[in-house]
Amino acid sequence: MDAQAKIKETVTSNSVVLYMKGSPKFPQCGFSSLATQILEACNAKFVAVDVLQDQAVREGIKQFANWPTIPQLYINGEFVGGSDIMRSMFENGELQAMLDGAK
Repeated sequence: MDAQAKIKETVTSNSVVLYMKGSPKFPQCGFSSLATQILEACNAKFVAVDVLQDQAVREGIKQFANWPTIPQLYINGEFVGGSDIMRSMFENGELQAMLDGAK
């Protein structure tokens, strides 16, 4: 299975997916750490994918959403954004509403 197929399967079979550097317990960059903290503040159940473990996924995820940076959040198979977008959506309540609506 190529990286694009693997990514598509992950984002469609899980309601909330965060592609990040490192893991929620040990994030490897400040943006990934912030993204994890926001999801935890929303009490979200999410699947975290460590892009540092798989170079093909690390490059593939940037093409998948046509978004150059990591972390990337997907809810119900839709690309939501990175940590800056997550922060503003969290502050205005939009993110919580989307997460509450996640399958």
